[in-house]
Amino acid sequence: MAKEKDPNAKKYWQFFWRSWAIQDSWNYERAMNMGFLYGIAPTLDRIYQDPKDEELKKAAYQRHMLYYNCTPQTNSFVLGLAASMEEQYYEDQEGFDPEAISSVKTSLMGPLSGIGDSFFQGTVRVLAFGLGINLAQQGSILGPILAMVISFVPSFLVTYYGGKFGYNMGNKYLTKLYEGGLMDRVMYVCSIIGLMVIGSMVASMIGITTPLKFGETFVLQDVLDNILPQMLPLALTMFMYWLLQKKVGNGIMLLICIVGGLILSALGIFV
Repeated sequence: MAKEKDPNAKKYWQFFWRSWAIQDSWNYERAMNMGFLYGIAPTLDRIYQDPKDEELKKAAYQRHMLYYNCTPQTNSFVLGLAASMEEQYYEDQEGFDPEAISSVKTSLMGPLSGIGDSFFQGTVRVLAFGLGINLAQQGSILGPILAMVISFVPSFLVTYYGGKFGYNMGNKYLTKLYEGGLMDRVMYVCSIIGLMVIGSMVASMIGITTPLKFGETFVLQDVLDNILPQMLPLALTMFMYWLLQKKVGNGIMLLICIVGGLILSALGIFV
């Protein structure tokens, strides 16, 4: 008896192939957001085919233009899960909060990036090309071939089955979460994790300190660190957030950062 074909197989391959392309439109403002939108666009186009759903479709496109950054191989899981959530929202627009989709994406991209980068970049690639270089030094053509194969196989499996698992898990459990009233708790936890991810990014990616000191003992940076570590990066982030709330254009904000940074550095206030 022939095995029945999975009706969602086409979706799984879409998650797979488009996850590989997620970094093709990488940008410094929102990282891989356009790549993620490219990955989920077929899902949105399939859901919102009716012309009367045009506004919902636009809102969905805008929803997936938010900041996003994740290891390409593990991204397929997020892509599959987000696709299933979009379908769930379309079926139950009154009971399903679309903000849950963005919250889940934000909460997952940090942990999955940590796992993905450590496994694929820090382990698999090192082992694969270590073996490949060793064989190549001995004059064997198998060196580069094995390096590529060993790197590709885990990436293929994780990317394909990650998207499949994410999509099926979403379809299976999202309805139960809403029916049992657990989705609010999930949203709360996702929000906390998302804030932790953003907070760690602010602390680790924004390097701003002050060299000001008065006398031999009073070092302003030490005082600020004792009050609140990474206070200056946090203050700069909140200032940028305030400008966003005031609808200041991205170009103006970039100009403020460049010119302001040059002036303050020249004055010896910040480095």
